[in-house]
Amino acid sequence: MDKRHHWHSGNSVRLLIDGDRFIPEMLSVIEQSRYTLLLEFYMVSSGSVANSFIGALIRAAERGVQVCWLIDDFGSRRLNEADVQRLIGSGVELQRFNPLKLLKFERNFARDHRKVLIADQSIGFIGGTGISDEYLHRDPLKKDTQDRQAWHEVMFRVEGAVLDDMVEMFRRQWLRSGGSALNVAATIRDGKGLGNWVAGNAMARLAVSDGAQIKDIKQSFVRHISNAGDRVWLATAYFLPSFSVRRSLRKAALRGVDVRLIVAGPCTDHPWVYHASKRYYRRLLKSGVRIYEYQPSFLHTKLGLCDQWLSAGSCNLDHWNLRWNLEANIEVVEPELVSQVEQLLSHDMQQSEEILYRKWSARPWRIKLKELLWSLVCQLLLKIR
Repeated sequence: MDKRHHWHSGNSVRLLIDGDRFIPEMLSVIEQSRYTLLLEFYMVSSGSVANSFIGALIRAAERGVQVCWLIDDFGSRRLNEADVQRLIGSGVELQRFNPLKLLKFERNFARDHRKVLIADQSIGFIGGTGISDEYLHRDPLKKDTQDRQAWHEVMFRVEGAVLDDMVEMFRRQWLRSGGSALNVAATIRDGKGLGNWVAGNAMARLAVSDGAQIKDIKQSFVRHISNAGDRVWLATAYFLPSFSVRRSLRKAALRGVDVRLIVAGPCTDHPWVYHASKRYYRRLLKSGVRIYEYQPSFLHTKLGLCDQWLSAGSCNLDHWNLRWNLEANIEVVEPELVSQVEQLLSHDMQQSEEILYRKWSARPWRIKLKELLWSLVCQLLLKIR
């Protein structure tokens, strides 16, 4: 059965770079909502950013907006009970995806990693952010410096017919997680909500993954990498790609395509992934793939450019995401947006250290041993499924 969503024309898709840009815009849209607010976020942590969202959602619920927030039980482990009770007590409908339980064993690994906000069925946001201070304030991972930066992330503001697929994706997961029926009747199209859709020139499609069951995101990436004739530029926070993705990247580089990877550098929330990922560098570099490690802060973006096709969202294309997680990406074909993303990735490369094969091969044996040990740990973890 084909689980892929169709392409929609006439959408407006805008790139929002970093939390100081997208967080205020998301909050502004929440404040203007009149009918429904649908939120699905993996990482939710109590703090000043969460307080801003909680306050805006409570105010929305108090003026009669149906507010439905689906949070992942593991990803929201730093959301304190006082904040939960504030939300529930004010009429916000809160559901947890896959509550952690000891006797569920390996089923606890299945997580909802999506990052989606939809207001009044007329404006949506999709990307890689969490509702957490890391995306707006100084990075706590760099405790030894005074110039700490927020995690580097992007969100996309979406208007147009592709929102229907985003709403339906949320509705299905909301109901599966025990949520009540949604008030998402087609009453917003008449301009009574946040306004009629802003017409745009973007062709857009929603791509989803559902663990081992639905692999639309990976299949779409592999297809576009395999068909690319000019460039393949990818940015990802956790570089543990599947074999099919690695093979497609190598083949593209060998046939002369400009293949570049931007990955998280030493500043990361999972150092073991940073070390384990090095086991994939050798064959990629020898095939002509250029690899850049981002330096200023934790690169948390998940972006892909294959010629004039763009994919962005929550999926890192790593083994773990593809085997266990619910993910959501938006795919776009629109020259102006693609040009903006190209400029962003070019700038990120300038802020990165390029890994050159000769220098990388000469790294000390202690580093090689650390990479080997962590890669073995990674392989053991992947054998769970």
